[in-house]
Amino acid sequence: MTGVLTTQRDWRIQTYELRRVRRPSPYLILGTLFWLVVALRTWDAVPAADFGQHAAAIERIAADWRHPSNPLLDMSGTGSPYFTPYTVLLGLLSKLTGVPGWQLLKGCGPLNLALVVSGIGAFTRTLSTRRWAPVLALAAFVLLWGPEHKEWSGFLGLQSMTLGLTYPSAFAIGLTFWTWTITARTARRGVGGPWLHTGLGLLLGVILLVHPFTAMGAVIGVAALVLGMQQTPIVAGILGRWALTAAVAFAVAGWWPYFSLSSLLGDPTVDGIHRQLYGDLWQWYGLALAGLPALLYRLRLNPLDPLVLMFAGDCAVAAYGWFSGEYSYGRIFGLLLVPLQFALAVELAEAPPWTLLRTVLAPLAAVAACVGLVAQAGAIVPKRYVPPAVHLQRLNHWPSYQWAQRHVAVGDVVLTDAYGPSHVMPAYGAFLVAPTWPDPSTSAAERKRRASDVRTFLAPTTAPDLRQAIARRYHVRWVMTAPKAPVPPDTSLVATGPRTGERLYRIG
Repeated sequence: MTGVLTTQRDWRIQTYELRRVRRPSPYLILGTLFWLVVALRTWDAVPAADFGQHAAAIERIAADWRHPSNPLLDMSGTGSPYFTPYTVLLGLLSKLTGVPGWQLLKGCGPLNLALVVSGIGAFTRTLSTRRWAPVLALAAFVLLWGPEHKEWSGFLGLQSMTLGLTYPSAFAIGLTFWTWTITARTARRGVGGPWLHTGLGLLLGVILLVHPFTAMGAVIGVAALVLGMQQTPIVAGILGRWALTAAVAFAVAGWWPYFSLSSLLGDPTVDGIHRQLYGDLWQWYGLALAGLPALLYRLRLNPLDPLVLMFAGDCAVAAYGWFSGEYSYGRIFGLLLVPLQFALAVELAEAPPWTLLRTVLAPLAAVAACVGLVAQAGAIVPKRYVPPAVHLQRLNHWPSYQWAQRHVAVGDVVLTDAYGPSHVMPAYGAFLVAPTWPDPSTSAAERKRRASDVRTFLAPTTAPDLRQAIARRYHVRWVMTAPKAPVPPDTSLVATGPRTGERLYRIG
């Protein structure tokens, strides 16, 4: 009789375990649902912001992958950091298939989102075995930024995901999470052959080239995971393997033929733009402080905890950027919040007993998440479903410029000083006279001269011969102006924007 009972009990246990294995995890269900909703919103978004810059780089590679033109200007693009493995691969694909670069870039949004979501799940599982930890980590990652979150490349809060998922920075962040996952597993096992470390080096090298700003956080994370999770003493053999990883990463970055990574070090070209990343720390990043008690608790338990080390390294980079005036280092904020967010998620997902720390963290995290959701819900909630009295920050407020794209061919030069067209028209392959964003491959003097020529051309008092000289100098074929701006002489009106009233003129 006892044998029968034991057999029945074993059968029930085996049946329960089998059902548990077959039952999908909460993250598989909720992560897939999140991917579906955000991917649809990303696909519906019109080209805007930095999208035009990256799509233009794809078009230049498709036109001449050996010697591409500058992404925005009708001149040599030698040394432009926008020709990354990400844009080069899409450019070659555009050349082979004939699909416009902007359409390929848009299609990368759902793919990059899948890479990020799966990477968050995989990395969280190296920190916790609890089934709900990845769900909480994803929620913290997209919601716990600031009560007035700012859309920015490499800052993948919920609001900026709508456009930012198509950018190279999103691809780099997805690779970063997977690189951290492989690093954590390797360090914890204490073993890893040369091929595994070579693969890690390749991943880091690609991240360095695709988005150097993200690479700063990626490298800090790898070092923190190695120091915090290495189970065996770090002897010469282990150091040699990780040295191989570093050597492969730098070899990949040094081999890249389109630009030199070392030339970007200390380049002040974009420091002025990035100063605003330090402007209002609370409004942009304050909600992530909900995870600070959890991170301090991990520090008390283990001073070499990988999330603690990661946070300390990222803070050091951010501080250096502020005190040195090299504000581009502020881009580290895109990953600096990760230790806070993930420490909070891991602690809340832990098994009972319900400690005093979790009693404090739970309502704090709930309030912060609600504030973050309200601040960023405009990115995914259609306007028609929002009551008129509720004001949501909305990212996708850009108009479409397909009315102009129908007339402007790839490679045509458009002269404009309007904010929207100068950002969007390059997405369709058009060149500008003056660049929207500074490119280190173009000197500051050249950018200043071009901006001055645009103002001179559009000024109503400019002599006709000078205006014609400017048009010839830059091979200008189109002029786009604001609705009430004077009609440029010697031009013919071709189209008018249905939403903005901007006007497109053909020269000659």
